[in-house]
Amino acid sequence: MKFTEYLKYFLIGTGFGFILVKSEVVSWFRIQEMFRFDSIHMYGIIGLAILVGVISIQLIKRWNMKDAYGNPITIPPKDVSQVKRYIIGGSLFGLGWAMLGACPGPMFALLGSGLTVMIVPILAALAGTLAYGVLRERLPH
Repeated sequence: MKFTEYLKYFLIGTGFGFILVKSEVVSWFRIQEMFRFDSIHMYGIIGLAILVGVISIQLIKRWNMKDAYGNPITIPPKDVSQVKRYIIGGSLFGLGWAMLGACPGPMFALLGSGLTVMIVPILAALAGTLAYGVLRERLPH
């Protein structure tokens, strides 16, 4: 990759992090409100994200859109026989999100906003990713 491509991704990530911080999606208190069903703030943002995703996927399929390199974007159908995997994975993700108060993307935004304690979960996430990479061949998929 060229430096300009790295710069492009860095700027997009920085912009995304800025939006996460300003919309309070990374706020531990907002996340706590969500899991206690005290506020609709997070549910509204998640619902909007789902709506944007559904519309985007429909446009990609209808217009046969291509990626930045000219390759066709293909979205394979989900294997519904694997629903147990999705439920377990989603539950583990939600449990981690509830315990930490942040999911993977916002961890970096929180670190960038000065919450240096986020170094610990970021390092733990990297260690977990490394462990998965090492054990991947031995795990059931």
